[in-house]
Amino acid sequence: MSSIVVLVGNPQPASRTRLVAEEVGHQLAARSGADLRPTIDLADVADRLFRFPDATVEALLDQVAAADVLVVASPTYKATYTGLLKAFLDRYGAGALSGVTAVPLLTIGGPAHALAVEHALRPLLVELGASTPTRGLAFPAGEVERRTELVSAWLETEWPRLAPALKVARIRA
Repeated sequence: MSSIVVLVGNPQPASRTRLVAEEVGHQLAARSGADLRPTIDLADVADRLFRFPDATVEALLDQVAAADVLVVASPTYKATYTGLLKAFLDRYGAGALSGVTAVPLLTIGGPAHALAVEHALRPLLVELGASTPTRGLAFPAGEVERRTELVSAWLETEWPRLAPALKVARIRA
């Protein structure tokens, strides 16, 4: 069975970014029948990210690398992703996420940051070897209450590119 992992790089626990990222994970799982693993919220391990070695962080890194589909989410900070997310992903070498299909997601405060997901987060994931076949999701943070509807609309157009990573035999409507 395919697996989906949601990775959240917001320094605030239980954030709006997490709500949106988990919505993406839930909708992917519902369409594909894949196993949605527990969310990795980096706020929960922020104090451990600069300890080397750290068994807890290493286990999280292994979970991320083992995912078939990885939803990588961050709020937009200074027109890019958070340092928290970067510190976690920097523990991988180039190409270490080969075989993982990643969905880049940034929550944005306004339209001026809409391209940050494509110009900042996607290149990082590609450098790590992940495949990023979809448009990134630049989600307006002020629209979090409409996340089910907005994620569904995004997924409707992107599903044909994600279905193969989830080993879906036919594309479900």
